[in-house]
Amino acid sequence: MRRALGILALALALAAVAPARAAEVDLSTWRGERAMEDIAKQLSFGVRAIGSPGHEKTAAYIEQELAKLSLPTQRQSWTEVTGEAILPLANVVGRFAPENPRRVIVGTHYDSIVRAYRDREHPDAPMPGANNSASGVAVLLETARVLSQSFVRPAVGVDFVFFDGEEGPVSLGEGDPHWVPLGSPYFANNLAGLYGRGKPSEAVIFDMVCYEKLKLQPEPVSLTGARAQVQEFWRIGSELAPTVFSTTPTQSPIYDDHLPLNQAGIPSFLVIGFEYEPWYNTTRDTLDKCSTASLEAVGRTLTRYLYQVGKSGR
Repeated sequence: MRRALGILALALALAAVAPARAAEVDLSTWRGERAMEDIAKQLSFGVRAIGSPGHEKTAAYIEQELAKLSLPTQRQSWTEVTGEAILPLANVVGRFAPENPRRVIVGTHYDSIVRAYRDREHPDAPMPGANNSASGVAVLLETARVLSQSFVRPAVGVDFVFFDGEEGPVSLGEGDPHWVPLGSPYFANNLAGLYGRGKPSEAVIFDMVCYEKLKLQPEPVSLTGARAQVQEFWRIGSELAPTVFSTTPTQSPIYDDHLPLNQAGIPSFLVIGFEYEPWYNTTRDTLDKCSTASLEAVGRTLTRYLYQVGKSGR
């Protein structure tokens, strides 16, 4: 009898701890090798600036990869008139757990600059854009795979938003003195089409996150609009990849796709490895500058963060 009671007590104890264990996602399923393949695929499309063949191929590739995961996907298509230019643009939105009213945006941009204007030798040559912009797309796609294939779901739904036109109307990014992003303001001004009267609880935006010497610091715009979220993301990142995540803020603000979302009342922050010299926006922004370790540091931090957001009840 005592032995039977002991076995029963052990079974009850195991049952009590099982849910806690089950609630933990296996971060090793986030694979940097697959993310590197996503980057290589985008590079194979060539220039991915607005209106180029590679631009459309990238949008189609994103949709194809999300379709493999059975994620409902839609395009936000519109025409931007800038000066004499008429630009066809489209944000791509993939929705994980669309039935869940608690939404978090995970975003990046998929367009690239049209030429390597910072390259001293070849400023008019195409800019490959492995780090800027293919790496962000790769992080989102691999995270979507992990969430879709996990037996344990986070308590929040996730909208993977691939913004168009982040490099501005002439596709030169910082090389354009009149630069303004196009896709994220359009998204922020048309929230009702996706969320009705509600809003996502927060947003995290990724850009330039594959560099083998990646260093990530919080930046002032993010700290102003989403300090608690930034602190939690960097806490997790510092645990998983302490050599990548630094809690010392950048000296200057960085204006990116998180700003229009913050202005729309969605606490939003940017994860960007802005120190990328001498490769930044040159012909040498190529796959060999990226590493699986950097991608996994970012992607696994994001994955754990999404599960933590659900637990925190934000």
